[in-house]
Amino acid sequence: MPWRSTVSPYKIWLSEIILQQTRVVQGTAYYLTFEKHFPTIFDLANASEEEVLKLWQGLGYYSRARNLHYTAKDIVENYNGKFPRTYKELLKLKGVGDYTASAIASICFNEGQAVVDGNVYRVLSRYYGVELPINSTEGVKYFKALAVKVMDVSNIRDYNQGIMEFGALQCVPKNPNCNSCPLNNSCVALQRNFVTTLPIKINKTKVKNRYFNYLVVVDNEGNTLIKQRTGKGIWQNLYEFPLLEVTENKVDVYDYYKKILPNLAVKSIVLYNEQPIVHKLSHQHLYTNFWVLRTDETIENGKAISELEKYPVPVLIADFIKIFKISYF
Repeated sequence: MPWRSTVSPYKIWLSEIILQQTRVVQGTAYYLTFEKHFPTIFDLANASEEEVLKLWQGLGYYSRARNLHYTAKDIVENYNGKFPRTYKELLKLKGVGDYTASAIASICFNEGQAVVDGNVYRVLSRYYGVELPINSTEGVKYFKALAVKVMDVSNIRDYNQGIMEFGALQCVPKNPNCNSCPLNNSCVALQRNFVTTLPIKINKTKVKNRYFNYLVVVDNEGNTLIKQRTGKGIWQNLYEFPLLEVTENKVDVYDYYKKILPNLAVKSIVLYNEQPIVHKLSHQHLYTNFWVLRTDETIENGKAISELEKYPVPVLIADFIKIFKISYF
């Protein structure tokens, strides 16, 4: 892993923010891209938010990218471009919680702080046979205390990276190879045959179904309409086509598009995808249709379809744009 060969707080912070909610296999490519485009925190701070969001495209949980950019500017402006050196000071940074602060403090500055990420939860729960839910208040406190109790303070940098990597490579979520595990003689979960049931996590997520209809307006010059999402909620500050959200899967766009585009003279409306595209987020399932609206009018403030890939968009729309550009041209 490229971030294992450095103790640069900027690069460790970058890797940890990317790896929140993201598996190493996917996150590594994004880390290398960010490292290439923004080799220092000054480069990241000086970038536009749009540039940062574009490079983040496809990773999801876009608040991480916005916090990343905000914190880079904060460190440059208020800390002279240098990261705080202690766990307590690191916690003051936006987007930095217990785990990230512990990781930076221990790996970069050798402070005796125990990291507890998903990998560490899994290793500790299996090895010690802990059946407390890792996302319960009691569980969070217990695992943090256990991690502090067993950590190697004298070699905290290697210990923390070692236990995280052990969870990522050996004690994996599904089908771990326990026969080759160097800890198999003393692992409680293996001895009691409940490796597959640990760690325990309470399912608190209630999935909401939403029904999106994107209006892809196309004029004779190859232009279309996109706008930036504002306010709180998913995909803040990303771009999208005009959106008609309804309460059920089926909708007659002919009756509704005027609410979104009241001044547009449309000559034809065609549903682009035969079945709704189901895009699953952690708390929401989006059932999405793309409608192509043709007009003979020149779209005011339109964007060229050929240049849409320049804009940061949700991966759902990015996938549509790739296919639509091929069929359009």
